[in-house]
This record gives sequence, structure tokens and C-alpha cells, in this order.
Amino acid sequence: MTTATSFGAASTAVLKDVKIQIGSFDGLRSSNSVGLSRRHVNLFSVSSSTSRPNSLIRAVSTPVKPETETKRSKVEIIKEHSNFIRYPLNEELLTDAPNINESATQIIKFHGSYQQYNRDERGGRSYSFMLRTKNPCGKVPNQLYLTMDDLADQFGIGTLRLTTRQTFQLHGVLKKNLKTVMSSIIHSMGSTLGACGDLNRNVLAPAAPFARKDYQFAQQTADNIAALLTPQSGFYYDMWVDGEKIMSAEPPEVEKARNDNSHGTNFPDSPEPIYGTQFLPRKFKVAVTVPTDNSVDLLTNDVGVVVVTDADGEPQGFNIYVGGGMGRTHRLETTFPRLAEPLGYVPKEDILYAVKAVVVTQRENGRRDDRKYSRMKYLISSWGIEKFRSVVEQYYGKKFEPCRELPEWEFKSYLGWHEQGDGGLFCGLHVDSGRVGGKMKATLREIIEKYNLDVRLTPNQNIILCGIRKAWKRPITTALAQAGLLQPKYVDPLNLTAMACPALPLCPLAITEAERGIPDILKRVRAVFEKVGLKYNESVVIRATGCPNGCARPYMAELGFVGDGPNSYQLWLGGTPNQTSLARTFMNKVKIHDLEKVLEPLFYSWKRKRQSKESFGDFTNRVGFEALQEWVEKWDGVVATRPTYNLRLFADKDTYEKMDELAKLQNKTAHQLAMEVIRNYATAQQNGKGE
Repeated sequence: MTTATSFGAASTAVLKDVKIQIGSFDGLRSSNSVGLSRRHVNLFSVSSSTSRPNSLIRAVSTPVKPETETKRSKVEIIKEHSNFIRYPLNEELLTDAPNINESATQIIKFHGSYQQYNRDERGGRSYSFMLRTKNPCGKVPNQLYLTMDDLADQFGIGTLRLTTRQTFQLHGVLKKNLKTVMSSIIHSMGSTLGACGDLNRNVLAPAAPFARKDYQFAQQTADNIAALLTPQSGFYYDMWVDGEKIMSAEPPEVEKARNDNSHGTNFPDSPEPIYGTQFLPRKFKVAVTVPTDNSVDLLTNDVGVVVVTDADGEPQGFNIYVGGGMGRTHRLETTFPRLAEPLGYVPKEDILYAVKAVVVTQRENGRRDDRKYSRMKYLISSWGIEKFRSVVEQYYGKKFEPCRELPEWEFKSYLGWHEQGDGGLFCGLHVDSGRVGGKMKATLREIIEKYNLDVRLTPNQNIILCGIRKAWKRPITTALAQAGLLQPKYVDPLNLTAMACPALPLCPLAITEAERGIPDILKRVRAVFEKVGLKYNESVVIRATGCPNGCARPYMAELGFVGDGPNSYQLWLGGTPNQTSLARTFMNKVKIHDLEKVLEPLFYSWKRKRQSKESFGDFTNRVGFEALQEWVEKWDGVVATRPTYNLRLFADKDTYEKMDELAKLQNKTAHQLAMEVIRNYATAQQNGKGE
């Protein structure tokens, strides 16, 4: 087993020019305390030469032992003694206990699973496991979808969860069934390897199956980055399919980039040439997209990659952005969400080498003593982007060019029917909080199986049915509507962009509700909209999480709910619809029953004081939090005005009042009930049952 000193691959760097000394990151200060290889790296200015083999940077698999041991987190020690992510999980899986021990719970994350228990139950803990798949670009082949659907019924809780990183989550799997479930996924050409743990997670890319060169190039690049950063030591297959070799085609350029060590990036004799024994300090997230398409929340990732094309649409290279991340800790100001910032431009043939250089920089310099500060965003915040760029260039072997200018970003959901560009259609379906169950699940299964469709999962917890012939559009639309999977024009605009993490009852980190709480939150926001006179087609981006870790990216929302106590939320304001601005904390400890006291003055002021076409997020940033706070504190209620009615639904006052009276009996608004009546009538007409 590798000793504790086998931490860094690149322990020396000898080039020419002026020497700079890089210490490790300590909070928000630079210090000499903790680094991966527990020593300083002497770094010099980067040669502009593009000749990779001529660099004098070399790899040393066992760095010089430091004079004094520095602190490491418990997880670092567990990884070191795990025999490349095997022990003690391999032993714990053989016991009769329903759970695994603390060390094994850390190791199983690398295999794509978390140990959980139902927090709604009192008394003893009923343990189960959540499994998360790895689906670069959200691609799900037909057979894998059908397998996941079966596994949810046979071994899970009967539902599938679509995540904010284009994957499935399968909840409720018992320990005794883990190997059966894992092997079934693997043999259906799926994987959970690296869906959790201290390594590269699922690589995002636009889910739309367009036949355009730029989209296809972005998706292929995402596949290649995912392959480059996939563990190589075989621990996953040893554990779940008894070491069976699973054949998968890997482009030669991926293998070449992984094995290239001309700039000291690799552990030369290790079964994990990029990760070594210790893998990364924390999770690492990558997204790839094309200009204007911010369906992937690009700036929230450790690395964001954007395809740059020429005037004819031919891909030429990539802009790279670094340092994004959502997680933080309540009442600890030194932890924070952060947006990625420009690193530079690289030609298309260099993207794998550039991404690898960024990963190695984080591997060698990210903190490993305190996991609250181990994400790459804290390293960049401490060093500054110039210093970070100079270190990455050492491992890349070239200077980055300036980022190319790009057009404005847009959030694209791809809901509804669209032309693929190859003669086929795709249909994007909204799924509230990504939870697929009941009649919806059965109908999706029936359609996907009957028409032999492949599927794409989106970063907004929705699903896309791909490769649909035009003759199938009508019967598929009818079947979907019967299951409640409606076209976007029939879904409340607030729901279309809302997201929530699972939170209670299974997530051990949840402080309060998210997925189970957001339906009521959205109904109450809609009621406030109506009360203050906002139109039905107006909307804001709302996201909710049960804790501050930010899985549903609430810090990018126009209105973010972050659990900070039982039935209590921290409110964040200031994100924008195109996901390019970071929200800020507006209020703490807002009890769920007091939401209207805060939301009414905010939305009323937005309606009365906004500029033309100004979004709620832009409005809150323009007027400032001090003014917003004053409006909330002095709120006396909506100023009485002549009632207005949504003439799209109600032609007269009497109809509105009758519908409103009926709606109150069902704890709904008049508009919500009216929309349900219209939807049901439309469905009946489509099925030929209308009178």
C-alpha cells in the first residue's frame, strides 16, 4: 500500500525566470500550512513554447517528506488506507448488518452511493442507500431507462429522481440488494462510478439532441472529459461485478491525454495516473455548453467550458471558466457560493490537456485539512486568478489565450416539441422537482418502451424524449397529457423554472423541507402574485434546498429558499433568469408561516417600481437590499385598487367570484382551479370523450 508520503505527482518544477513560492490555502489567507504534497512548489514563469515534451517539469511519485506532519481530515486518512477505494467497503458489504461503518460510508460515495435512513420514522434507524447514476450530457439509452424503471419498483421506493446534474437518483435500496442493483445498472451500459465522492462528478452539457455541429461537439467534449477523469484502478468493477471487464469504446485522444506526463501531471506507476491514492480534495464539477445556452448553470461549476466556432459554425476552440461552486456553511462567512471566472481560451485539440492541468492544480494545492474549504473556489479566492492561471499553465505547458467574446447567455429549458434537425422530433417534459412516480412513471415507461426512445435528462430536473417520428407526435402527446405530463403552456410559469433538492426525509444533511415543501411555496407565491396584481404569465426563478450545501443551486435563483432551521428558511435575492448573477442573503430565519409578510411587499414593489421588462432579480439588485428591507418593515398591506381579472381565463366578475369560491374549498386560487378545469376538458377532447 502506498505510504502517507505519496501525495503529490509534481513535486518539482524547474524552468527559467523569476521564482515565485506558493503556499497552501488557509481559510482566506495564504499560509505554508497544508498542501497535498505537504511542501512548497517552486514555480516560474511559463514558456510560450507549445512543445509539450521539452518542459523540464518532472513527476516525483514520492515527494520529499516534510519535517513536521501537517493536519489532514479524517476522510483523507480513510482514502489513503482504502487500497484505491476498496477497503473497508469490501468487508462491510459482507456483514449481516443493515448498515456500513463510518469509513465505508465515505468510500461508497466514490461508487455512487450514500447511506441514508428515514428521518420521519421514530425509534430505530431503518437504513437504506441512495444510488446516483453517471450520465454525461444526461444521455440515457433506452435499455438503461427501462432498467432504472424496473429497479425503482423492485428494489427502491417506486420512484425515480431526476437530479440537477442530469442523472438519476434511486432511493431506498437495502444493503443486501446493492450488488444486484449496481450490477444491473452496469450490465445495461450504465454506471454510478464517480457520481459522488472526491473526484470529477457527472459532466453537464445541453440535453437538447440537436443535429447542429456546435451542440454535438459540446456533447462529445463532455463525454471525453468524463472519460478522461474516470477512475482507472478497477475498484468499481471489482466490487460490483467481481472484476468483470466491461468493454467501452474510448477515443484515442482521451487515452493519449490521460497518459501524457510531459508536464508532471501524473503518478507514473500508479493505477490511478491522475488521482493517485488520495483522489481530489473534494468534489469537482465540470459543464460544457455552446454560446447563449446556459441550460447547464455554467458559472456554478469548478470548470465551465464553452465551444467557440468560426463564422461557418465550425468548432475552433474553447473558452474556459474556473472557480464556481455553491456549497457554504451557515454563520461561517469564510464559506460562500462563488461564480466561475475566465481562465482563458485554448484550441480545440488542447481541451483535454487544459482541463487535466486545472484538475492537477486543484489536486496538488487544494486544502485537505478542512473539507469546508477544500473546493477549488477557495483556492482561487485565496490565490487570485492570475496566480492560479500561472500554475495551471505549468501543467498545461502553454500560455492561455484571452477568452473570446461571447453573446449574452439565456436559460433554455427545451420543454415542449422541437425539431432535432435530422428529421426527428424531441419532446421536453416538465417534472416537478424531478420526481417520477405513479401514473407519470408508468406512462413514461410505456411510451419509451413502445417507441424504443432514448432519453436525455436536463440540469433543471426535467426529461427529454428523443428521436420521435412526426407520425408519433399526436398519440404521444395524448398519452402524456393523460398522465399529467403537460405541454409547457399548460404548466404554471412559476413551476417551469423552480427546483428543489430531495431534503427530508432521507437526506441526512437536511435542516428542513425542500422537495416536499416547494409545492406549497409555489402556490403561495402565485397567490401573492394575484394579490398584488402581477399577471399569470409573469414569473421568477425559485429554488429551495433543505440545507446550505446548495444542491438545487438556490444561490443563483431570483428567490432562493435555504433551510436554516425547522420550518425556517434563509431568503436569497438577486439571481437572474439567465443564471449569470449570484444572489445574496436577504433575510435569515424566515418562518414558513411568515412568508407572505416578506413576499407581499417585495412583489408589490417590483410591480409598482420596476423598469420596462425588468426581472425580479435585476430589480432587487438595482434598488438595493436596504430599500427592500425598509419596504418589508413598513409594509401595511396592498393598497386597495379596483380589482383586475385575468381576461385570458375570466370574461366577467361573476365567473371569477364563483370560481374563487370553489377554489378556496380546495385550498387553491381561482386561476389554478380554472386551469385544471381547462386542462381536463382539453384532455377529454383529445381522447374523444368530450360531449
